[in-house]
Amino acid sequence: MWDEHLPAVECFLRCQTQWRVSASGVVGLDYSAVRWIFKLYEVKDHADVLEDLQIMEAAAVQIINERGSK
Repeated sequence: MWDEHLPAVECFLRCQTQWRVSASGVVGLDYSAVRWIFKLYEVKDHADVLEDLQIMEAAAVQIINERGSK
């Protein structure tokens, strides 16, 4: 992993219990919890980290929901 991605990966792991769900499955991360994590861990560039986090979030939602439908 490249060092530039470390803040996003760390935040993603710290938010691992902060998923929003609906009757149809996992929807995505609870962004109020993401914001709190950013503040708690003093994330410097919120926009860049959020963009990277959203890429991981989208992939995770797809994988989680595919596994849940089998």
